[in-house]
Amino acid sequence: MSAHCQLTGRAPGFGNAVSHSHRRTPRRFDPNIQRKRYWLPSEGRHIRLALSARGLKTVDTIGIEAAVARIRARGEKV
Repeated sequence: MSAHCQLTGRAPGFGNAVSHSHRRTPRRFDPNIQRKRYWLPSEGRHIRLALSARGLKTVDTIGIEAAVARIRARGEKV
C-alpha cells in the first residue's frame, strides 16, 4: 500500500532521526493511511479508498459523493 491519501494528497515527509549522541540518520514520516470501503449510491457500487485519518474525517463531513468528485478533479481514478 502506498503511503499516499487519495483525497487530501498527503504523502510521506522526510527528515532525520536524531540519536542521543546527536548522530543523524534519514527517516520517513508516513501519514496514517487507512483503506476504507464506501458505498457509492450514484454508481450503485462499492469503492475502496486509501485515505489518511484527516481524509476519513473529511469524507464524514462533506459526504462520499463530494469526496469522490474531489478525487476525480485531482485526476485520480476511482
